[in-house]
Amino acid sequence: MWGGSLLVGLIVFSRYVPLRALAMATLLVTLALVMLGAYVRLTHAGLGCPDWPGCYGKLSPTLAVEQIHAAEMAAPEGPVSLQKAWREMAHRYLASFVGVMILAIAIQSLKNRRKRSADTDDPARTIGLPLTLVILVVLQGLFGKWTVTLLLKPVIVTLHLLGGMTLIALLAWLTARYMQLTGGRASTLRSIRPLAAIALIVLGMQIALGGWVSTNYAALACMDFPTCHGSWKPTTDFAHGFRLLRELGMNVEGEPLSNDALNAIHWAHRIGALVTFLTLAYVAHRTMRLPALRRMGGILLVLLVIQVTLGIVNVVGNLPLPVAVAHNGAAALLLAALVMLNFVTRSPSPVGR
Repeated sequence: MWGGSLLVGLIVFSRYVPLRALAMATLLVTLALVMLGAYVRLTHAGLGCPDWPGCYGKLSPTLAVEQIHAAEMAAPEGPVSLQKAWREMAHRYLASFVGVMILAIAIQSLKNRRKRSADTDDPARTIGLPLTLVILVVLQGLFGKWTVTLLLKPVIVTLHLLGGMTLIALLAWLTARYMQLTGGRASTLRSIRPLAAIALIVLGMQIALGGWVSTNYAALACMDFPTCHGSWKPTTDFAHGFRLLRELGMNVEGEPLSNDALNAIHWAHRIGALVTFLTLAYVAHRTMRLPALRRMGGILLVLLVIQVTLGIVNVVGNLPLPVAVAHNGAAALLLAALVMLNFVTRSPSPVGR
C-alpha cells in the first residue's frame, strides 16, 4: 500500500505540480523530516525497529506487535517499544516521501530540458542540482540504514544528520533559483558576497559540532551557562571526545567515554556558537545596510537570535524536548536563509548588471 502511495505521489508531483511550488514544498517537508529525525534521536527511538527498511521484516509496527512485545519483555529498559517503533517508522515513511518529491523534481527537470529551448538562464532547465539531490537522497537512505545496523555509531549518525542539512541547503538554493531571486546591483553585491560565503562555512562547521554533541548525547555535559561546571576552562579530553571511529558512549579502548570527553564535545560547540554568532550577526548587519537585502538580513538576524536563545534554554532548562527539537529546526532554517543570501549575492538584478 505504501509503495503504491509513493508511486501515485511520483506521478502527481512529476506531472501536475509546478516546479517552483514543488521545490518549495520539498524544502518544507525536508525541514519537517530534519525535526522528526531530531525527535527520534532525542527520544532514543533510533533502534525502535532494529532492522531496515521494515520493522522486524514488516511494513508497519502494527504487523510486528508480537516481535516488538517480545523484545520489550526481554529488555524492558531497552530501545524497543511499540511507541518508539512508530516514531522510527514515521521518520522512514516521511524520508521516502521526500525521496519521491526529489525524484519528481529531477523528472520534471529532464522533461523541461528536452522540451524547452536551450536558454541557459531558464531555471526550469536546471538538471545538475536535481540529479545531485537524487544521489544525495539515496546516500541518505543508506546512512539511515547504517545508523540502525551499526547501532547508532556516532560518526554515522552525524553524517546522516549532515546529509539532511545538505539536502536543506541544496533545496534552498534550488528554490531560490526557481524563484529567480535577485539582490540588486552587481557592484553592491560584490561587497557582501565573500562575507556571506564565510558565514556559510562557519555555520556549516557549527552544525557539524552540534551534530556531534547530539549524537554523543553531550548536550547536558555542562549544565550551567555561560560557564561549564562553574569554570571558563573546564577539564576536557578532546582526544577521546573527537575520536571519530568508535562506538556510542565508548572510547577506542572499549571503555565508557569519560565526562571530560563529553565536556570537550560540549565546550567546543559553545565556543563555535560564539564564533558563529559574531560572524553571522556581522553579516546580517552588513546585509541590512543594503536596501535590496534589508529584509533578508533582518530574517537572518531574527533566526540567529532565536537559535542562540534555544541553545541557552536547552542547557539551563535540562534539555526540554520541544526546545531541543526546535533547536534543530532553527539551525535548518538558519542554513536555508544563509544559502539563499549566498544565492542572491551571485544574482544581480537585470538593471544592475
